[in-house]
Amino acid sequence: MDELISQGAVKIIEVVGVSDKSFDDAVTQAVAKASKTVEGITGLEVLKYTAKVKDGSIIQYRANVKLAFPVK
Repeated sequence: MDELISQGAVKIIEVVGVSDKSFDDAVTQAVAKASKTVEGITGLEVLKYTAKVKDGSIIQYRANVKLAFPVK
């Protein structure tokens, strides 16, 4: 990412990925969904994990993720 910064600017957005499988899948979902409308994602930072629980079991995994991409 250093190369991109020296050439211009990088934009950072925050998204929440959601999965019924795992925290890792929630991160993957965040990148996959954002990639449909955001071009050139170059990196990410996981901010936090949360989950929805029902009857003592996790039913939904969530990952708050910052995504970086170059400004055109």
